[in-house]
Amino acid sequence: MEITEGQNIGLHTQELTLNMGPQHPATHGVLRLILEVDGEVVKNCIPHVGYLHRGVEKLAEYRAYPSVMPLTDRLDYISSMVNNIGYCIAVERLMGIEPPPRAKYIRTLLSELTRISSHLLWLATHALDIGAMTVFLYCFREREWLLELFEMLIGARLTVSYPRIGGVRCDVNREFLCNLKEFIKEFPDRIVQYETLIDQNRIWLKRTKGIGVISAEEAVRWGLTGATLRGSGVNYDVRKKMPYDAYDEIDFDIPLGSNGDVYDRYRCRMEEMRQSVKIIEQCLDRMPEGPILAEDAPDLDMNPRGHRMLDGEFSVWGAGLAFTDEFVTTPKGELYSAVEAPKGELGFYIVSDGTGRPYRMRLRSPSFIHASAIPRLCKGHYIADVIAVIGTIDIVMGECDR
Repeated sequence: MEITEGQNIGLHTQELTLNMGPQHPATHGVLRLILEVDGEVVKNCIPHVGYLHRGVEKLAEYRAYPSVMPLTDRLDYISSMVNNIGYCIAVERLMGIEPPPRAKYIRTLLSELTRISSHLLWLATHALDIGAMTVFLYCFREREWLLELFEMLIGARLTVSYPRIGGVRCDVNREFLCNLKEFIKEFPDRIVQYETLIDQNRIWLKRTKGIGVISAEEAVRWGLTGATLRGSGVNYDVRKKMPYDAYDEIDFDIPLGSNGDVYDRYRCRMEEMRQSVKIIEQCLDRMPEGPILAEDAPDLDMNPRGHRMLDGEFSVWGAGLAFTDEFVTTPKGELYSAVEAPKGELGFYIVSDGTGRPYRMRLRSPSFIHASAIPRLCKGHYIADVIAVIGTIDIVMGECDR
């Protein structure tokens, strides 16, 4: 049928409701978004969490303080070391335990290695979501190097359970230190390689500049932390504001953005990796000799549970932590303690009833807070920009529904 100009043929548009996730690869975990769209434009967005329920907070109430450690590994499993350290610091403050200086420096060094490892995975997946394949391969090259360093020191690559209440499990060895020095010598040049690929790439700029803009005032009201907050120009970092371990003895800068868009948050994390190298160098130069565990730390000796194998040819001692409430007691009270995790402020709120296990434990996980801000960052943008927004806040759903 031929349609003449101005003829009314009864055409109309209507808003659609679309499901994105929880199986979508670009949601960085089992996150479901209900998008209300007008054509390609997002009018509203409702995030749904709960598809990866861990029950960590409730499980902690039935475990002695030392044996809660493996649960914290599985929150943000990309940065399990920082989760462990944050929990240990909270319990140490509750018990009044002061770790030895050497243990503090080891923790600080490993926290920054974890920060680099987490940022590398963020950059790799964020770039891949937007369409940059090569930087994904480059980032995993260096992340594999880091995981090998963790394995060299700890014996584990992902869920480490290395820190201890009052210090760390074992001292750093010569092989680890030699390989670490080689890494921090090479890594700054590798950052330049990433930036050469995408920093001024016109497609990257088109997908990140002016997308997901949030002002400093709004970012504070939403409770954003980490690079997601600092990208809006807010100078807040737990390592500076509430120093822990050896951070009060280390000199480093806090990268800040100005526009609060996806690109500024990207630039903040890139500069944070350079600052992490600077912190690691200082830790290596200043690390004192001495013990790695406080004398008044809880007794962490394992209760061996031996069992026979192969008809008595040899026996294997059980490696499980056989802790009971009698191993450690704490004063009654409550405490909130936070650390600067790669994704933002990770806080532990513990209520003690004087026994050897937490009466209540609640977590302030940055991914949960940041997921709540997705509707604010997406509204008015295209569906394709939702992918860029999810990537820029760097969420892991393992710590969302604890």
